[in-house]
Amino acid sequence: MPVTVVLSLLVALAWFLSLAGSAALHGADLPGRPVRVLLGLAVTAAALFGAWSGTWLLVRPLRRLFPDVRPPSREDFVGRVCVIRTGTVTARFGQAEVAAPDGSTAVVQVRQTGEDTFTSGSSALLYAYDPDGEFFWVAPFDTLEPLDTFTTT
Repeated sequence: MPVTVVLSLLVALAWFLSLAGSAALHGADLPGRPVRVLLGLAVTAAALFGAWSGTWLLVRPLRRLFPDVRPPSREDFVGRVCVIRTGTVTARFGQAEVAAPDGSTAVVQVRQTGEDTFTSGSSALLYAYDPDGEFFWVAPFDTLEPLDTFTTT
């Protein structure tokens, strides 16, 4: 449940309850100022307690509308095949385009550890992410073309 929704409910309920309580006190014929001040403090405390309880009761069924979803991260690309977009990939330089699970694409920084040859348009596998350098480690990946027909003899 988003904190903003919970706080908005809490504030709205506290405001309404304190308004209703102070209106009830204003209409009552109370003796002396000390009694009114004490009852005003009691209304404030009751409004806070009532708002807390009411918010808790309202938020419980609303939680199903706001499931806990992990936000997307760069590590979601690990294990995906990418297309190299630079002329070469070295230990210090390289870029590739990778598709996210939702179909969108991103250009990411890539590096390699060996002496593999990467050219623009070649396929590679993103096998690790380096959060300090904010780049992915890549290895060559040959995509297999599906067979259209099978022949038997």
